[in-house]
Amino acid sequence: MHKGTTSLARQQQNLSPQQLIGELVERGELTDPGSPRGRLLNVAARQFEQKGFARTTVRDIATEVGILSGSIFHHFASKEQILCAVMREVTIFASARMHSAVQEAESPRDKLRACIQSELEAIHAQAVPGFSILVLEWRSLSKESRKEVLRLRDEYEHIWLGAIRAASCRGGDAALVRRLLVGALSHTYSWFKPRGKGLSIADLADRILLIFAP
Repeated sequence: MHKGTTSLARQQQNLSPQQLIGELVERGELTDPGSPRGRLLNVAARQFEQKGFARTTVRDIATEVGILSGSIFHHFASKEQILCAVMREVTIFASARMHSAVQEAESPRDKLRACIQSELEAIHAQAVPGFSILVLEWRSLSKESRKEVLRLRDEYEHIWLGAIRAASCRGGDAALVRRLLVGALSHTYSWFKPRGKGLSIADLADRILLIFAP
């Protein structure tokens, strides 16, 4: 886990998403979402999700933030750097939130369910926007940016693999089970829409758990 995040999760297991963001900002691990750079990243994350990286322009981002296009380059050298920063911060937050949820869960099966629900919440932007672009826009990153994000992604995947092994999932091979889960969970972005009525994210997590750890 990212430096300092493990102790954070153990000490503050009941934090709301906004409180967790505040703690990570205080530790210097995330950008303050209320700062000019933070507002820019949040707007960029939403637009990349909604329109795609290629179709989103620097001017689109600047217009929604309420700044001139050139002002963006005080923070980032290119649009690709913005994408890398979004992926980096989304991964750090998702890792901290998942680790906290796993620490709260008691049994191995509950810990796996915590991972499933945490990732579903991330995919459907229940706390911060941008998680889905980790899959959808991966090829838009440069090789150097991919290396940076992968280092953080490895820490996130370590939590997953530990939960899968402990829960003795069907299939035996934790890496294979994780790949199947990535496909199943990420694809929900295209068909599942959380609403007040009908199937909730918690309900969906329960049903997915039954498939992988009955």
